[in-house]
Amino acid sequence: MDKGIYALILENDHCVVRVGALGTREFAPGSHVYVGSALGSGGLARADRHVRLALRRDRPPRWHIDYLLLDPHFFPASVVTAATDRDCECDLARAIGGVYVPGFGCSDCACPSHLFHRSGDPVPEILALFRSLDLDARITRIKNEGREHRI
Repeated sequence: MDKGIYALILENDHCVVRVGALGTREFAPGSHVYVGSALGSGGLARADRHVRLALRRDRPPRWHIDYLLLDPHFFPASVVTAATDRDCECDLARAIGGVYVPGFGCSDCACPSHLFHRSGDPVPEILALFRSLDLDARITRIKNEGREHRI
């Protein structure tokens, strides 16, 4: 399996979710972009795991992102991936910037967050940011049965 980096794009209604040790957080409606590394043994299959968890909701949460994936207000809309052996997760998070959820998904680095909010479709912006980091991005749109798909 290829190793790399990914940006998971979730759509959500306005909601309040308890996110493990981070506590209760309020989430504005729109899209949230979660940046993750897939340099470990599972490679980019990690992004697939996130999508499966969101669609099945069949395991308890382990990571910050799992709390959103298990919440019925959130659903995966797209995943942008790039195969690379570079450790550039934090570079992508810094490039995205803007409105973020403090402390989310970044307990192993010095970033303020790895989860960012956008009111509209963030896919064109995310694709451009992957290209700016010399990453060959691939996008997968996710069908969500029974949900209106805004993208």
